[in-house]
Amino acid sequence: MSEKLSVLVTGFGPFPGAPFNPTMPLVKRLTQLRRPAFDDIRLTSHIFRVTYDTVDRELPELIARVRPRALLMFGLASRTAHLRIETRARNAVTTLVADAGRRRARKGSIIDGADATMFGPHTAKLLRAALATGIDARASRDAGSYLCNYLSWRAIEAMDKTDGLRLAAFVHVPQIPRHGTSLRKGAERITLEDLVDAGEALLVEMVKLARRAA
Repeated sequence: MSEKLSVLVTGFGPFPGAPFNPTMPLVKRLTQLRRPAFDDIRLTSHIFRVTYDTVDRELPELIARVRPRALLMFGLASRTAHLRIETRARNAVTTLVADAGRRRARKGSIIDGADATMFGPHTAKLLRAALATGIDARASRDAGSYLCNYLSWRAIEAMDKTDGLRLAAFVHVPQIPRHGTSLRKGAERITLEDLVDAGEALLVEMVKLARRAA
C-alpha cells in the first residue's frame, strides 16, 4: 500500500488583544472531517503559540516529522470582516507590537535586502473555491507584519528548500462570535460554520493540487 499523501493544517493560539482565536476551533473541525476526498489523505493539525521563536522552532520540526505535501495555514485578522487569501509574504516585521512571549522584533525586516515572496498561482484557485461556498472572500497582497506574515514567509522558504513540501497557503479569517454572541449589533457576521464550510472547500482544493503536484 502506498503512503498516504500528507497535508498539514495550522492555526494560532491567543495573543495580546485577541484572547479568543477562531483558528483554533476551525483547524480542529477541519482535521476531524470525514469525507471521501480525504480517504487517502493524512491530515495533521497544529496550533502555534504566537511567538517568533515558536514558529522558528516548530515549523521545521513539523515539516520533518509530518512530511506534508501541502501546508494550509490560518490566522486571525480581527479588523477584517471577510476571508483573505494571502498571495504573498512581505519582508516586514513590526517592532511596535510584542508577541505572546512579550518579545519585540529588533528590526523591521525578516531578511536584509529581500523583496516580498509569492505563494504561487494556486492562490487564485483557492479564492474561487472559497467564493463557491458563498462566503465573502478576497485576495490579499498584505499579510501584515506580525506572526501571520512571519509564518507565511518561513513557509515559503521551506517550500523552496524542501523537496516534499510543494504547496503552501495562508488564509486570514475574521473574528467570529464566541458562545453565540453577536460582535456588532445589527451586522451580519461570518460564523464558525461559515469558516468550516469555506475551510473545507480550501482543503479539498489543496488536496487536488497536491495530488497533481505529486
